[in-house]
Amino acid sequence: MPPNTTASTGQQPGKSGRRKGRKARLIVLVLVLALIGGVAFGAYWSISTVRASFPQTKGTLTLKGLSGPVEVKRDNYGIPQIYASSDADLFMAQGYVQAQDRFYEMDVRRHMAAGRLSEMFGKSQVDNDEFLRTLGWDRVAKEEYDTKLSDATQKYLQAYSQGVNAYLQGKDGEDISLEYAALGFTNDYKPQRWTPVDSVSWLKAMAWDLRANMQDEIDRALLTSRLGPKQIADLYPQYPYSRNKAIVQEGQYDELTGAFEQGGTSGASGTGGTSGTSGTGGASTGTAGTSGTASGTSGSASGASGTASGTSGLDSQLTGLSRVLEDLPPAVGVNGDGIGSNSWVVGGKHTITGKPLLANDPHLSPSLPSVWYQMGLHCRSVSSTCQYDVTGYTFAGMPGVIIGHNQDIAWGMTNSGVDVTDLYLEKITGDGYLYDGKVKPFETREETIKVAGGEPKKIVVRETNNGPLLSDRDEELVKVGKKATVDTAAPDRGDGYGVALRWTALQPGTTMDAVFAMDRAKNWTDFRKAAALFDVPSQNLVYADAQDNIGYTLPGRIPTRADGDDGSIPAPGWDPKYRWTGYIRQDALPYEYNPERGYIVTANQAVIDPDKYPYTLTTDWGYGTRSQRITDLIQSKIKDGGKISTDDMRQMQLDNSSEIARLLVPTLLKIDTGDKDVREAQKLLEGWDYTQDTDSAAAAYFNAVWRNILKLAFGNKLPKELRVKGQCLWVEPVNTTGPADEAEKVRECGQRDPDQAQPDGGDRWFEVVRKLMEQPDSDWWKTPKSGTRPGADNRDQLFKRAMIDARWELTAKLGKDIDTWTWGRLHRLFLKNQTLGTEGPGFLQYALNRGPWELSGGEATVNATGWNAAGGYGVVWVPSMRMVVNLGDLDKSRWINLTGASGHAYSAHYVDQTDKWADGELLPWSFSDQAVEDGTADKLVLKP
Repeated sequence: MPPNTTASTGQQPGKSGRRKGRKARLIVLVLVLALIGGVAFGAYWSISTVRASFPQTKGTLTLKGLSGPVEVKRDNYGIPQIYASSDADLFMAQGYVQAQDRFYEMDVRRHMAAGRLSEMFGKSQVDNDEFLRTLGWDRVAKEEYDTKLSDATQKYLQAYSQGVNAYLQGKDGEDISLEYAALGFTNDYKPQRWTPVDSVSWLKAMAWDLRANMQDEIDRALLTSRLGPKQIADLYPQYPYSRNKAIVQEGQYDELTGAFEQGGTSGASGTGGTSGTSGTGGASTGTAGTSGTASGTSGSASGASGTASGTSGLDSQLTGLSRVLEDLPPAVGVNGDGIGSNSWVVGGKHTITGKPLLANDPHLSPSLPSVWYQMGLHCRSVSSTCQYDVTGYTFAGMPGVIIGHNQDIAWGMTNSGVDVTDLYLEKITGDGYLYDGKVKPFETREETIKVAGGEPKKIVVRETNNGPLLSDRDEELVKVGKKATVDTAAPDRGDGYGVALRWTALQPGTTMDAVFAMDRAKNWTDFRKAAALFDVPSQNLVYADAQDNIGYTLPGRIPTRADGDDGSIPAPGWDPKYRWTGYIRQDALPYEYNPERGYIVTANQAVIDPDKYPYTLTTDWGYGTRSQRITDLIQSKIKDGGKISTDDMRQMQLDNSSEIARLLVPTLLKIDTGDKDVREAQKLLEGWDYTQDTDSAAAAYFNAVWRNILKLAFGNKLPKELRVKGQCLWVEPVNTTGPADEAEKVRECGQRDPDQAQPDGGDRWFEVVRKLMEQPDSDWWKTPKSGTRPGADNRDQLFKRAMIDARWELTAKLGKDIDTWTWGRLHRLFLKNQTLGTEGPGFLQYALNRGPWELSGGEATVNATGWNAAGGYGVVWVPSMRMVVNLGDLDKSRWINLTGASGHAYSAHYVDQTDKWADGELLPWSFSDQAVEDGTADKLVLKP
């Protein structure tokens, strides 16, 4: 999300009346004092202005439009439970309450989804707005609302909007949130009324962050400029089906009916309306219409004549597009890269209660406030007039519950990772583009971007039959496209090339209908019907009910592609054979219901073995490190008739075991480094149980070794265009006796040479290294001498150098005395307000941000506090919430959020759950009327 603009209009927001004038002058005075007084400002503002924006949580309020009274009961953590007698009243109250706690966050979200960030934050966001306007999420959302959603869903969205607007009525910005007061110091932005389309468009932003493999498509295409097919295959190994089990194990596609069946017939391969490899988890190493793959393993370019120059234009376009994507603010995740989650369900035959237990913890980038908002939506009496009794995690800005349970069922989600995006290289001729030998006219529209404190900017969006031209949004990409050539098989250059995006979410859909249908589902049949409406983003859905049934289903609008196209690399848009051929039928998508093993695990691994399914779902699964560990934990618990408890599920969520350490440490311990200081660090690994606790010195050293292995083995061999931004989250005084040049690099927070690429360290790299361990003389293990440091000719020599480099790196970061080393000192979480807390004035960052927290866990562990090896050890994605639902007694369910219910920086509920979250604790999750009443701290009655 965006930083604050520094542009100033020179004017303050207009005020009317003596009271407002005094208030405006007071805010200006406070801000001026803040610039002078620094820290003292926080306390002063909290008294004078901030508390005025806190929500009323007790007593009575009148809410015009309600048909009857509504109760809002909040517990000691400010989590609201709403009780109403009609659906419309329930969702109107949800809108009102969410706006009380989170309207600023909601407002930023809708401006991002609509490409209107510049209206709030000025010229710094114009580039982002141009790209978002090109995608056109709000246009699709409006069409979705007008033409696709049911009458009931439209009414719920209208009621929700009415509640939000009732909260806004009569309020100025500073009455709503501290951030608006700060914005008012630099521009005249004022919050506008909420609309149903604002809620629907947020689904598009969510889907964007969960879009799966678009960056992988770009990366693979760029790799062909420097690496050969075998090398690329090394970097994108096949999914290890024999070692890490797929989600669906007891079911098969029936080629006779074209449907997926529990325990279906055999012989599915090669049928089903599409061909090509089924979701194998490995990359296609050729290119589609853009020749230029290198041959052999040397990395030297060879192949068709004209190849070297032929791919340079495309490479430049894709590099530029990658840069644009990197700069785009994330909505809920980390821009489609590194997204993961855990969810699993255990049937009653394996639990203490005899009823299912369901766990979920989606992994997203940390944000403040958390992307999730906990609440309950209860009809006093469930009937045709009032149909909901549901509780769980919501998105502020959307009605309904996204993940949670009702009185009959529970469900969780993980990102499926299926391939729903394709990039196309388009040949441009005049005002059109080439397709099937003919020039077709672009569809065009003009967009006007309003800019706070500046002049509006107009852009023209051009669309092909494959989608909008993303490359139009970068002047350099346009220039490159005009000069680019592709290969001798491509059409004449004409007016050059552009890059278009085809994505399922750019078509109107029914996901909002699905949310309400899941919230009121009573059984597996209802749930499957609801899931069929959940078209984007495609998610793994796990299910459990109070009748002791468990299940899994894969919903989503998933494209089919023509023979030979697996969607793994950009395709030539002018060639009809690369067009999508349709979508997989909903009844043909994999599912599982009450499997014999008694549990189901989803953690972004492959959905199904390719010999059981004919369709290509993706070539880019997660590699199953987390899912197999969860499976192993469940199996170890239930062997010999053991039973699993709610707390056992919680403990599994906190598992810190490092699978890559388990693989590498035995080899690392055999290496003689020839240096007593390095040997001292190496000894930390002796007897280590591979658990990455916060106080573990062994975890600190191993992860530094792992980071340096990746840097040495792959950093100077990958195209520099694939480099990932380094992160400098913290600086500590350098204290090292190591080489001066190494100490100097560490002083820069470990950021690497900007001309060198480096892997991010995810579980794909676990699999890459796992396979290369069997090839100790592979060229990947060779690295040149650097300064006084020796080169390496094989695996063990590279490991030796990595251990030496890691020792000096941690000496610089943590000190020479290894007794003071801990993983938590390296692996820290900072929570930042995603707007003014990132690049706003220093005093605002102080007021809005929190942290650090020292965390356990790590990359690709079940407790997935991810870090990026390309940038350091700081935490970059987290379990954004954790929950365990007990279907035997719903009041014994447990939950936690990353931050708190409130988006108000000085509220007691801003980060009141974070300490417990960091410690792995879960809060009681009341559901029954009596349990909610017993836990109520504040009660607000909303009256008509």
